[in-house]
Amino acid sequence: MIMLLNECSKTGKSGVTLPCCDVPEKALTDYFSQALLRDKAPELPELSEPEVVRHFTNLSSLNHHLDKGFYPLGSCTMKYNPKVNDAAAAHPAFSGLHPLQSSQSLQGAMQIYGEVEQYLCAVTGMNAFTLQPAAGSHGELTGVMIMRKYHASKGQNKSIILIPDSAHGTNPASVAIGGFKAVTVNSTSEGLVDIEDLKKKLTPEVAGFMLTNPNTLGIFEENVVEIARLIHQQDGLMYMDGANMNALLGIVKTADMGFDITHINLHKTFSTPHGGGGPGSGPIGVNKKLAQFLPTPVIKKDGKNWVFDWNRPDSIGHVLSFWGHFGVIIRAWAYIRMLGAKGLREVAENAIINANYIRARLEGIYELPYKKRSMHEIVFSGDKQKSRGAKTLDIAKRLLDYGIHAPTIYFPLIVHEAIMIEPTETEKLETLDQFIETMLTIDEEISNDLEKVTKAPWTTPVSRLDEGRANRELNIKWQDGTAIKTE
Repeated sequence: MIMLLNECSKTGKSGVTLPCCDVPEKALTDYFSQALLRDKAPELPELSEPEVVRHFTNLSSLNHHLDKGFYPLGSCTMKYNPKVNDAAAAHPAFSGLHPLQSSQSLQGAMQIYGEVEQYLCAVTGMNAFTLQPAAGSHGELTGVMIMRKYHASKGQNKSIILIPDSAHGTNPASVAIGGFKAVTVNSTSEGLVDIEDLKKKLTPEVAGFMLTNPNTLGIFEENVVEIARLIHQQDGLMYMDGANMNALLGIVKTADMGFDITHINLHKTFSTPHGGGGPGSGPIGVNKKLAQFLPTPVIKKDGKNWVFDWNRPDSIGHVLSFWGHFGVIIRAWAYIRMLGAKGLREVAENAIINANYIRARLEGIYELPYKKRSMHEIVFSGDKQKSRGAKTLDIAKRLLDYGIHAPTIYFPLIVHEAIMIEPTETEKLETLDQFIETMLTIDEEISNDLEKVTKAPWTTPVSRLDEGRANRELNIKWQDGTAIKTE
């Protein structure tokens, strides 16, 4: 049992010794008004250094993370992050910088910004990038704002953006926040955009189409060029949600498919930390006709120096407090530099191979609603297992007992009892085999010992919670010496 730090505290314990003060002491009231000062010292726990280190080490072992085990979370691309990326980002020459320094003193950092933009242009075929968006959803909103600015510059007041029914939930949210109406385009029985339904919904009011490719079913939208032609006929813009770019690196360029705007998640495709609410990075790339609308400032080379260009009269303006999440961007820079063009293509190839290996081993045991060849991820249905008494949620919970994090479940919404699995390119064959054998074992347990699955997990620090209530009534505040429990 891990005790709370407050419970370990004893008056007089200390994990640090400070040197004697060698300057005259000043009262706090010399600097702050009495109204801003505490009446008494904060009741912080008093602990030795070993207690603190052991406490947080033990806590870290309770949580599942990529340094501990397999994390096949579909769509979110939870792949291993090389530690050399962290070392680069932590270098004092970078970690000690401040964004308000003069650009002359930020030349190394600005060079990295400029080079990452160039690399992303090379990968996607886009004309220009901004690294400001702080996440994929923020990139979507930035792209929608660029769409609005483009149409406004032509005197158009378009009101609709089309999205497929398999879209990420952030797509319609970004459309709505950007001031447009989201109109859904249906999928075919193959899991692709229904071209006939798209044609029915094409009107002069359509400002653009937001499409994930490969889509959230892990299937490549093979009609994407035709979709782009239809949208462009209405002077609409094609926006690509780049969440699944892992499957395309070095194989196909976004621009060649007809997209005008794309975001790329550095915190997914380019191996920077992801999860737990951040940090993220969702750079936006645009083609030549949209470059003038990118957020200010734009980083560019002026002779030998890198500079911030604020003189952008057609820009949508600033979309982040500063210039982008530098700690994430430098990790992506290191990853790209390590792999090079050949290595980035191998990322996509291995991601596709790994996903299809899992598909081949589990197909038939777990239902596969859409039969098109998979790209980097595969979406099964747990309907067969549910008919025998165990829901997809039960399977996900049981996986935890085997030291494997659950895949994405119940998404995309067009798959009943969905199980979305993305192994990524960083996992070895033995890890995939272990996961596959575990999924097969769980299927057998449903037939032979159902309660072992429906009551799981059995071995985790916390058993199955009322997740709805935990979200609605979460309270982890320490109060009067007692932790308020949510279960």
